[in-house]
Amino acid sequence: MGRTPTHISNTPGVSHPMDHHHTPLEQTPSSLRRHRAGMPRMMLPLLVGAAVATALWLYGSLHKSTGTAVNLAGFTNAQSVKSWLSTVAAAFAIIQLFSAQAMWGKVPGAPHLASISWISPLHRWSGRVAFLFAVPVAVHCLYALGTQTFDVRTTLHSLFGCFFFGAFTTKMLSLRSKRLPGWTVPLLGGLVFTVFVVLWTTSAGWFFGLYGIHY
Repeated sequence: MGRTPTHISNTPGVSHPMDHHHTPLEQTPSSLRRHRAGMPRMMLPLLVGAAVATALWLYGSLHKSTGTAVNLAGFTNAQSVKSWLSTVAAAFAIIQLFSAQAMWGKVPGAPHLASISWISPLHRWSGRVAFLFAVPVAVHCLYALGTQTFDVRTTLHSLFGCFFFGAFTTKMLSLRSKRLPGWTVPLLGGLVFTVFVVLWTTSAGWFFGLYGIHY
């Protein structure tokens, strides 16, 4: 789900980030001028992401909850299904995070890891699988439960749930733009991952801590 350095290295005239001494967050004077000129282009992804988050919140607030939306055979209840699906999504999100860190030279042995042909596909597909598992969880939350604000945990979960898909939308729209600052996608990717951790903690983590790990 992220813009990978291997894509950049395959572009004529553009080298791999590992070939430079500066990191993606470090900028030369010329790149700073280019990035300032590209900042207005960031407004569209931000506005679309904000619209998505707002629309989800409004739908969750106005929609009459049904109590059940997603269930699978072998699980005791819908909450258990939701918790396990989000846990699998979290596992793949962690894989995507570490593969991104490897490609950007942020982990030991990064030069070797970045040269491995399957690192880039691993990064992309782990993100896709994580999102695939996250979608039914979001459907269950919105359709079966709606936005809830009766305590701190549910309020945070509802707010961060809507914000997650807004931030994810902004990130995806920013991936192919070459006129945005170099730190844009890494920052958005880190933000999306951090928000997802909050979501897992206030839902699956809370559920497993209260009722134990079971199906």
